[in-house]
This record gives sequence, C-alpha cells and structure tokens, in this order.
Amino acid sequence: MMGHTYWSRWSSALGIVAVIAAIRPAHAEPRAVVELFTSQGCSSCPPADRIVGELARDPSVIALSMPVDYWDYLGWKDTLADSRFSARQKAYSHTRGDRNLYTPQMIVNGSAQVIGNDRAAIDSAIKNTSREGVMSVPVSMTLSGKLLNISVEASKLPNGGRGEIWLCSVSRSVPISVGRGENRGRELTYYNVVRNLTKVGDWNGGSGNWTVPLENIHREGIDAAVVYIQDGSREKPGPMLGAAMTELR
Repeated sequence: MMGHTYWSRWSSALGIVAVIAAIRPAHAEPRAVVELFTSQGCSSCPPADRIVGELARDPSVIALSMPVDYWDYLGWKDTLADSRFSARQKAYSHTRGDRNLYTPQMIVNGSAQVIGNDRAAIDSAIKNTSREGVMSVPVSMTLSGKLLNISVEASKLPNGGRGEIWLCSVSRSVPISVGRGENRGRELTYYNVVRNLTKVGDWNGGSGNWTVPLENIHREGIDAAVVYIQDGSREKPGPMLGAAMTELR
C-alpha cells in the first residue's frame, strides 16, 4: 500500500507526576533499532506486527511499532496511529531521496528500509547496517524515584558525532479488535507500540547526562521507555548511533 503523509508538530513537553521507587538498569548494548510503520487498516501488516513481537524478545534488538494514520480514510480509523509517525516515515523517504512510503515498512538502524513482513530481509538489514559508527555510542537509563536518568558516553566516531536524543513511551503489548476496513473482524496484537515521542536534547558527541521527569513517560498503558541517539535531525534522520530500553514496571 502507498500513501500520502503530512507533517505535524512534534511534542517536546516534559512533565512529572508518576512515582517509581526502584532503580533498574536498561538493556545493554543493543545492535539494532528497528521501526515498523504499520496500520490497522492494512491487510498486509499483521504478519509484520507478529515479527515485531518476535524481535521484541531478542534483548539485542529494540523493536518499535509506529502506526501511521494515512489509511484512516479507507473505513477504519487506526486507534493507535499518530501523524508524527507518518511524518517520521516521510522524513526517512526524503533522506533516502525516494518516495517509498508504504505499510508494512521496516526501517533498520535508521538507514535501511525493507518490507516489514520479510523476516529474512530484516535479519539481513540488521547485519548489513552494523558498520562503523552505527549503534556504537553507549547509552544507559536508570529509574530513580520520580526521575528517568539518561547517560551517554563520549563518541569514538572519527568525526566526533552529532545528533538528537529522543525518548519513546512504549506499550509492550496492545490487543485491538478491528471493526471495519481490510482487517474487519480480526483480533490483532501490536507490540512495543510507541505512544509518545519526546525530544530530550541535541547531542554534540561528548558524554552527558539528562534527567527527565516521568509524567509523559509513565501513565496508564505505558510499561517501557526507549531512548535513542540518531544522526541528523527530525527533518532528515540518519543512522542510529545508540539506544537503550528499560521497563517501567
């Protein structure tokens, strides 16, 4: 399926209300971040959604679902869709210099795009994008009381490295009953669904620490957080440089 997307404003608000007492480290040294652009209105997407569930069980892979909204006009409004994800998919297309916008589309390490229901192609893309610099910056997260602490080590990249730091609020598993459209009558489960995306700051290649309140991270239905450093910018995203994931429960 192919479709039009449009830009929307990205939230950067950070707040606080939630309380989490324990201090827990994030998963260490993932080799890949994979992003699935999917839709409840796409009949080709359920196999790709299941693959995200499989990848989510691999501690060396951070797999994310980013439901898009541009198929809503076909008769079913995606209950998890966010226009920011449609904009992100379009930004990747602009960076590549093509117009390949479809579902299910998987972006691997910010640099390779493959059909999201082709597991062999996904595994190959993970291997082929593991070049110098990609996922080489150590990132960690700890939860302490009402705060999420993010630590980034200095880059060893030849050019020093630059990019942006983003924080995702994640629902690990979301069951959906689809009432209309191409998947009418189906009971589907979506894994590692991004429910909010917040820019933490810009990264200049050096070591640093960021402390984030939890209001926009930990709320009903949110049970994990992902932070990633990405080369480039929101408008022109590049390779993933580092990432970490931690449970909120």
